[in-house]
Amino acid sequence: MSAVSQHAHPIPATSPEGLDRREAALLRLIREAGALAQAAFAADAGGFEMKGPQDFLTVTDAAVEKLVRERLDQLFPEDGFVGEESGSAPGAIVWVVDPIDGTANFARRIPHYCISIALAAPQEILLGAIYDPVHDELYFARKGRGATRNGAPIAVSGVTDPQSACVELGWSVRVPNATYLDVLGKMLDAGTNIRRAATGALGLAYVADGRSDAYAELHMHPWDCLAGLLLVREAGGLVCDFLAADGLRSGGGVLAAAPGVAGLMAEATGIALNL
Repeated sequence: MSAVSQHAHPIPATSPEGLDRREAALLRLIREAGALAQAAFAADAGGFEMKGPQDFLTVTDAAVEKLVRERLDQLFPEDGFVGEESGSAPGAIVWVVDPIDGTANFARRIPHYCISIALAAPQEILLGAIYDPVHDELYFARKGRGATRNGAPIAVSGVTDPQSACVELGWSVRVPNATYLDVLGKMLDAGTNIRRAATGALGLAYVADGRSDAYAELHMHPWDCLAGLLLVREAGGLVCDFLAADGLRSGGGVLAAAPGVAGLMAEATGIALNL
């Protein structure tokens, strides 16, 4: 086929072949981004500044997002982009990128952070990858095809008793402390153990992997949660419909849970789940 005819009949982005190409590129790119981030972490390169209260920014955030955005622009110039650090460009489908989730950990030399990349259409998440370069753990999901860690299938936990459940509750300055404390109190009263590890993306990946039983945060940005929400859903969990409420533009509440604790978590947080 000639170059002219190829250009005249491009491969649709959401066709099986189009998604195959994007999946392969995503898996290569997120490892490349992780290597860049981990090299900077190991070298203790650069410092950090504050974008706002408890909102850290390192030079590595910008470097990783620049790498990812440039690669995606070269490979899929027709796709849109939403990044935590460099803003947005429109598209029928968009790459949604958090170059380092857990920046506060990264900046304080705590080896618990990740890179999170999702591909989303207006009302559905198509691809999601979360890479923890410290432990070389790559979580990946494609809509309708299950979820994996380093290529092996994963599934949410079978926990049903709140008194043996370990859940994570993220915190946001965009929500009043009183609201957060009310939700925290309800979860503690139910008997759950509560964690907070300061990276929502990895928190969601751990739900998909059965390491935690639920993750909730009363407001998240899309780059923090889209990949993780797809992972949990594809691993057999229940998740909120983040995109339905204009989450791609405005963010919103996030809940992802193993079925056995889903009702408890929805009641405690007030965040509805897709049943």
